[in-house]
Amino acid sequence: MAAIRDTNNELVAALDPNDSVGIIDSHFPDADFFTEFERFDRHIDKLRRRGEPVDYVSICSPNYLHDAHMRFGLRAGADVICEKPLVLNPWNIDGLKEIEQETGRNIYNILQLRLHPSVKALRDKVQAAPADKVFDVDLTYLTSRGHWYGVSWKGATEKSGGIATNIGVHFYDMLSWVFGDLKSSIVHFHREDVAAGYLEYERARVRWFLSINANYLPEQAVAAGKRTYRSIMIEDDELEFSDGFTDLHTASYQAILDGQGFGLDEARQSIETVYRIRQEDPVGKRGEYHPFCDRLD
Repeated sequence: MAAIRDTNNELVAALDPNDSVGIIDSHFPDADFFTEFERFDRHIDKLRRRGEPVDYVSICSPNYLHDAHMRFGLRAGADVICEKPLVLNPWNIDGLKEIEQETGRNIYNILQLRLHPSVKALRDKVQAAPADKVFDVDLTYLTSRGHWYGVSWKGATEKSGGIATNIGVHFYDMLSWVFGDLKSSIVHFHREDVAAGYLEYERARVRWFLSINANYLPEQAVAAGKRTYRSIMIEDDELEFSDGFTDLHTASYQAILDGQGFGLDEARQSIETVYRIRQEDPVGKRGEYHPFCDRLD
């Protein structure tokens, strides 16, 4: 909602089965609101028929509903802006491309890490390096979650795609954008609260570790009273991107409005990566595993 407001646009109507959404008042108090999809669908169709169609449908629903909601937006005659992950399965992208062609409308994915100054600088550094240079990378991301997480749709793999998809997909997109196509993948651990593995890209060897369990936080984060820890080490250099996140959603929306958004093809490799991770059998602490794996039983 902030991105819509800050790009000088108007939220016309919203749908959410949860009716505790008073936050709308601080952004768009005049927006029509619906808790049932059928009534929302009828309202959007009425607007179209009286010559007031919506230009964009913005999707922030649970991951497993993205595909259906994007199809709705295209068929309603609107372009679509969808949060990550775009879909759960790679073949869903092919179906969406067909509907894009049928309707003449477009789907855009929010891939805001590509707009972060530090990430853009890293990409420039990699592209300027010798063509045969392969970087060694450790990606570590812990974002503590309470018991509610496992009870919600996020804790159901069939709805969220599991932890690697739900909290990691934007990192995998960043890695492929910076380091090129994925060549191979090994999963060392994949549980409800933690996942870890090894990815080899054209220009990088990546050990990764993701978790929502506060018990795996490093000592320095615990001592500082933090429940989130994020680190990307490239060779011996830390990628500093703790700042600069504040306005990336607004920047993403503005890029879309300017005709420079990220479409279906840009989202494909990260979706293929998380799908591949879900299908692989974990091998345990073998080969090039992330050092944080030693914290696991």
